[in-house]
Amino acid sequence: MIKCIAIDDEPLALQQIVAYINKTPFLELKGDFESAIDAYSFLQTDTVDLMFVDINMPDMNGIEFVKSLSSPPKVVFTTAHREYAMEGFQADAADYLLKPIGYSDFLKSIDRTRERYFEQTNPTPTAPETSDFIFVRSNYKMVRIDLPDIRYIEAMREYVRIVLENKDDVITLTSIKSLEENLPRNNFLRVHRSFIVNTNKINIIERNRIVFDKVYIPISKQYQDAFQEFCEKKSLK
Repeated sequence: MIKCIAIDDEPLALQQIVAYINKTPFLELKGDFESAIDAYSFLQTDTVDLMFVDINMPDMNGIEFVKSLSSPPKVVFTTAHREYAMEGFQADAADYLLKPIGYSDFLKSIDRTRERYFEQTNPTPTAPETSDFIFVRSNYKMVRIDLPDIRYIEAMREYVRIVLENKDDVITLTSIKSLEENLPRNNFLRVHRSFIVNTNKINIIERNRIVFDKVYIPISKQYQDAFQEFCEKKSLK
């Protein structure tokens, strides 16, 4: 989880960012503040990984606030004024969001920020090889997925679709890379940028494609060697 705070002197704008943070599974809100001074006091005793900071604020603007911190967390600046973008990046911002901010823009920004700064320093814990289920967030609920029920997983931009045996598909807001890291490698294999398959569910391979009923999953060149190795281990000599 990426621990974060939000700072904006406009209550409605602050509420929007807070709602977006709470909606995003890998973000954890540690506080929200209507002034940089209050946020400064909070950071004297608490640490976070990321801040969403409005630039145009009274008393102390967002850029001054960040520069006042001896070891600032990563920062995504938010503002209604495009001309502040360059100044924000000169303050070593991770990213910049122009108001009004839609959730898709917010998500693209945090995905970029997570990929650049957090995937190595805060890796998603790898599930034990013996784990036989995971929990994912779907429609504001935590849903248990039994791993043997998974047929394949498909990336859908900011979401992934988990296709299950004899059950409804589950769509969750996460990356296929994150799921790959949390699945046991002895049963799940990445075969394409957009697909992970449960190797126990593979029945037909045709023309470099895995066939699930009427669905044809391509095996891309990037993953061909690993898939070929899997096939050779399972083939009769």
